[in-house]
Amino acid sequence: MGIFVSLLVLSALIFFHELGHYVAAKLMGVYVEVFSIGFGKRVATIKKWGTEWSIALIPLGGYVRMKGQDDLDPTKKSFDPDSYNSKTPLQKIFILFAGPLANFVLAFVLYFAIGLGGIQELSPVIGEIVKDSPANKAGVLAKDEILSINGIKIKSWNEMSEIIAESDNSLTLDIKRENNLHQIILTPELKETHNMYGESVQRKMIGITAAGVTHPKELSFFGTFVYAYDQTVFASTVIFTSVKKLIFGEVPADQLGGVISIVQLTSDASKVGWISLFFFTALISVNLGVLNLLPIPALDGGHIMFNIYEMIFRREVSEKVMMNLTIAGWVILFGLMGLGLYNDINRLAG
Repeated sequence: MGIFVSLLVLSALIFFHELGHYVAAKLMGVYVEVFSIGFGKRVATIKKWGTEWSIALIPLGGYVRMKGQDDLDPTKKSFDPDSYNSKTPLQKIFILFAGPLANFVLAFVLYFAIGLGGIQELSPVIGEIVKDSPANKAGVLAKDEILSINGIKIKSWNEMSEIIAESDNSLTLDIKRENNLHQIILTPELKETHNMYGESVQRKMIGITAAGVTHPKELSFFGTFVYAYDQTVFASTVIFTSVKKLIFGEVPADQLGGVISIVQLTSDASKVGWISLFFFTALISVNLGVLNLLPIPALDGGHIMFNIYEMIFRREVSEKVMMNLTIAGWVILFGLMGLGLYNDINRLAG
């Protein structure tokens, strides 16, 4: 059941991505020949609105084939009025960008649904105390709840962590302990830890862990919009930064995951509940949007790059250069897919 849900999620994400291209193409007057979910042999096809809508055997991708556009042979062109090639570079960029944009919009909708469904955030309740840490020396105990720091009311563990990390001097903690209020003064220490990318960083800490207590996050209807926007931007930033760090070798290549990891994690998320599944689906959707904007010729970002070149220099990239760059792009893309699959198999093998 988990694998079925995973494939359904992947197909839905691909569908929305390609739907973005399809709608933009139709708005620009481009004839769309094929809208396919999956690759390989077609298992189902219907013709509607002049387009062949297909489901193929391998559900790990998809494409919209427009008149005059062929990724396998970019030299094949048509300049009919309803052809992709007859459009201006700006119109082409609009069509190309619409796919990733659809993924960002879908992620926003999913985050908004999560916000409406009720978000649980980590409460500032202390679990374990690190020995000889500032908290331990100051007399902080497990199950203490931090109410405020330096007079600033604390609502969540993240708020508390940020204040501690950004502190310059000693902190005054107002703590609730067994229905009694206590005030404790301590000074955070600079310690080595790891960030979300697995890198070693220096961060000010007081030596406590969370007890795992959660509470509902209070959001108004407008606040839910803000939450969805912030989460979409945050996810985009994290994924973009991760790709940058991977390219520059700041994050080891064995951290790259492939389709097996995606299927496995989506399956696990579906077993936890719909909020977890929506959250992970939104993250994959943002991932798909960001990765497709990379300036690799086989991707939307590569085609956007060609059109920007045409806008600046008033001429198209030569057919020979475009063909060579497209082949190089496919090599890079399949190389990354192969590396992700190799890492997945290694992880499964223990």
